[in-house]
Amino acid sequence: MDLGLDGRTVLVTGASSGIGLATARAFAAEGARVAVTYRSDAAGAQQLAGELGAAADRAMAVPYDLGDPAAVEAAVDVVERRWGGVDVVVANAVRRGSRRAPGLHLEDVPAKEWSALLRDNLEQTLHTVQLVLPGMRARKWGRIALVSSHIARDGAPGQEIYGAAKAALHGFARSLAWDAGPDGVLVNVVSPGLTRTAGVLADLPAPVRERELTRTPTRRLSSPEDVARAIAFLCSAANDNITGAVLDVSGGR
Repeated sequence: MDLGLDGRTVLVTGASSGIGLATARAFAAEGARVAVTYRSDAAGAQQLAGELGAAADRAMAVPYDLGDPAAVEAAVDVVERRWGGVDVVVANAVRRGSRRAPGLHLEDVPAKEWSALLRDNLEQTLHTVQLVLPGMRARKWGRIALVSSHIARDGAPGQEIYGAAKAALHGFARSLAWDAGPDGVLVNVVSPGLTRTAGVLADLPAPVRERELTRTPTRRLSSPEDVARAIAFLCSAANDNITGAVLDVSGGR
């Protein structure tokens, strides 16, 4: 299937590892130009951009910090100036915050901590979308993928604020679909289940992983590439009328 992504410009936030890295590779494999954004791993982002064709102006590494609105604006500006616009944005960057100590509850979380989590995981994602939308509307074509989490649906101990931010993306996509659809812009949410990223494999004890497998119809955890392929399809010309949807990539969990 031809995804019609050859020559399109794609901005992938949080692209230096995990799902973001796999997504950047998936788009590059389809002939797209890819902006690889990063917060702290400049070397990793530069290496990935080199792999994806930086020497031929097919990829570039761009700083992007959810905690800094000016950095978000600068990232979009760099891509638009160099490549003439952003056709696809994949909002994958995330800040999970620190784990709560045992015995602490939601009411023990300082307001400045939970407000920062909401700001970084929700407000700056919405701001990024705001920045790219005018160009998409002008070109009458655009694709937006918001990367959520199974926690928005299932919940998890100590993840109330993170879950709230991710769940808000679902409502945002449903309403934005109405506003942007007439201009040829489709917006969807991809909600990964527990995914075999390096971070998950390092932090999740083997017995917990085995338990999760027994609760998953396919008997395997999704790989970053599984999620990336779903994102690439939803953000392609092959998808011409799916918008406002939430796609779970969780092995049927």
